[in-house]
Amino acid sequence: MDKLSLLIWVPVITMIVMAFVNDSKVKWVGAIGAAVQLIQSVLLLFSFFAAREAGDTSEMLFTTDIVWYKYLNIHYATGVDGVSIALILLTSIIVFTGVFASWEIKDRTKEFFITLYMLATGVFGFFISLDLFTMFLFYELAVIPMYLLIGIWGTGPKEYSAMKLTLMLMGASAFLLVGILGIYFNSALDGGQLTFNFIEISKIDIPASAQYFFFPLTFIGFGVLGALYPFHTWSPDGHASAPTAVSMLHAGVLMKLGGYGALRIAVMLMPEGAHHYQWIFIILATIGAVYGAFGAIWQKDLKYINAYSSVSHLAFILFAALMFNQVAFEGAVLQMISHGLITALFFALIGMIYSRTKTRNINEMGGLMKVMPVLGVAYFIAGFASLGLPGFSAFVAEMTIFVGAFQNEQMFIRVATILVISSIVITAVYVLRAAGTMLMGAIKNKDFELLPDAHWYDKVAVFVLIAVIAGMGMFPNWLATMIYDGLGPMFERFVAN
Repeated sequence: MDKLSLLIWVPVITMIVMAFVNDSKVKWVGAIGAAVQLIQSVLLLFSFFAAREAGDTSEMLFTTDIVWYKYLNIHYATGVDGVSIALILLTSIIVFTGVFASWEIKDRTKEFFITLYMLATGVFGFFISLDLFTMFLFYELAVIPMYLLIGIWGTGPKEYSAMKLTLMLMGASAFLLVGILGIYFNSALDGGQLTFNFIEISKIDIPASAQYFFFPLTFIGFGVLGALYPFHTWSPDGHASAPTAVSMLHAGVLMKLGGYGALRIAVMLMPEGAHHYQWIFIILATIGAVYGAFGAIWQKDLKYINAYSSVSHLAFILFAALMFNQVAFEGAVLQMISHGLITALFFALIGMIYSRTKTRNINEMGGLMKVMPVLGVAYFIAGFASLGLPGFSAFVAEMTIFVGAFQNEQMFIRVATILVISSIVITAVYVLRAAGTMLMGAIKNKDFELLPDAHWYDKVAVFVLIAVIAGMGMFPNWLATMIYDGLGPMFERFVAN
């Protein structure tokens, strides 16, 4: 079995083992499976570097191509470059930390972890797929478990949130499927054969008339999952009702499928369509960045604060994807990784604090730093990282986006860039206000005086995420270079078209 398919089979095997052990051992099986997958992803990274140093200049490495349905030329085609390797690493880290953040799940533990791993299987399959149809199948496999995870294990109006999320994402899937089929039926290779392989499609010219019709469908289809304004409304409710690990995977990984698809499929495969509609989607992304930041200011619920913050920071990704230069594209991928790590850390901490205080309302808390110093310091670190403090991952990602955006000489784009940058100032307001209200000052509720600090499994999740966020911020060059080189071949064809 090839090493990329193992990324799918490890969670599948983990789910099978979980089905045959009792609930007391399920968490340990999940932790071992996540650890194996994380080690496998790191080894894949080293194999990737070794192959490049050995002189392998193939656009995609470790490829596999098996015919699934020859009459429509559908293949199980897999391969990775620097972009997909980076996102596979992100997924492995968040799945690993998500398992430890869910250590206190007691209701139907086995079913919870099996469903969580089903979601992870879909995400890994999506990032290794080169065939658009196969990618779409894994996309659906990643989205559908969210309904169960929120509807069964969530809190608050969980049934409403789960249904709203599912209906909006299924609607987006309909747009996406039409867009993918439109690309397919305009992808005739030499000899007239149609293909779903997006590497092959990137080497041909899709007719401009087809691009004008199918680009907005494809971009919106992926953009809804990436919280594109005004189709973002499912996201805050979904985050607020989801259990901790689901919020971590939802915001940290699942929503990155939208940004990845919008950049690599919609924009790069249909450059003329992207240029034609650029101004519309730039306006929507700019509104999303500023609106999400202002939306977070007015929230009192910690999860809603982070959810609206995610809407704002995810808009950076879509904004960068519309800048049409390689630096901005690199920034978009860096932002996917940075936001995934930071928002996962936030949601992990919020879940840990809520499990102790039984409230997420910042006005009902105060002085928690005195009783939970580890969680308090970690929350401040997450806040500093989120507002783009140098030394953390967001600074690297956001600066790359803004430098790339300012390479455009159009006044419209530069004004939009300034507006997006202004959202960082708003981020500082809501992050520092929430942290100060919740953690500093006197303890408002006497019942909180005896609350426990982080347990060992909480510390595993928190310390791993903080280490990676700081590591990316202080040593970004290897990751940035890997992503930049990975974008190179398709970007050259994008410019040529």
